[in-house]
Amino acid sequence: MPDKQTTLATLHDVGIVPVIRASSPEKAIKIVEAIRSGGVNVFEITMTVPGAIGVIQQLHDHYGEQALLGAGTVLDAATARQAVQAGASFVVGPSLDLGVIEACKQLGVAVCPGALSPTEVVAAWRAGADVVKIFPCGNVGGADYIKALKAPLPQIEMMPTGGVDLTTAADFIKAGSFCLGVGAALVDKQAVEQGNYPALTDLARKFVEIIRTARA
Repeated sequence: MPDKQTTLATLHDVGIVPVIRASSPEKAIKIVEAIRSGGVNVFEITMTVPGAIGVIQQLHDHYGEQALLGAGTVLDAATARQAVQAGASFVVGPSLDLGVIEACKQLGVAVCPGALSPTEVVAAWRAGADVVKIFPCGNVGGADYIKALKAPLPQIEMMPTGGVDLTTAADFIKAGSFCLGVGAALVDKQAVEQGNYPALTDLARKFVEIIRTARA
């Protein structure tokens, strides 16, 4: 498993964290394979995927250091520990749970708790968050909200999630985001249901290009 600084450097360099939600372990693995073919090697396997810990383990056994695996929708310290044991290098939560942050600090892995208000963002950072997931960002102003938060809080790394798509990604990067959490705009539900995994590969390529251009 990479050390925490390497994990954070990869999250920043890749620039997007695909949020993998799927109705079965098999679909989750196919989604990962498709997105990886599009040039993205970071994945957040959410705990809403059936058998999510097993999926992380399977992907870790298969890809080793070739893919950076994270656990998403982590609500408690016990789940964080299980995910890290299975091969997760970073842990993401939809909300601020101090137990999850503490467990990740003990385990030496990156932690990205969810927060929304300035008070929550600062509380998450003070508790030891490496990156604060701003969620649901699209509902409260999107890139403009990140820009507003970053003005007084430039020292806090932020990962907007919710509202990130092909039309908004560049604005989020330019607003000062550390990386972007991307759900349905990349893990297209209809494409997955139809077994059209090449569509996900194509979307991944587009996101990679948008981030590269926005940073340049």
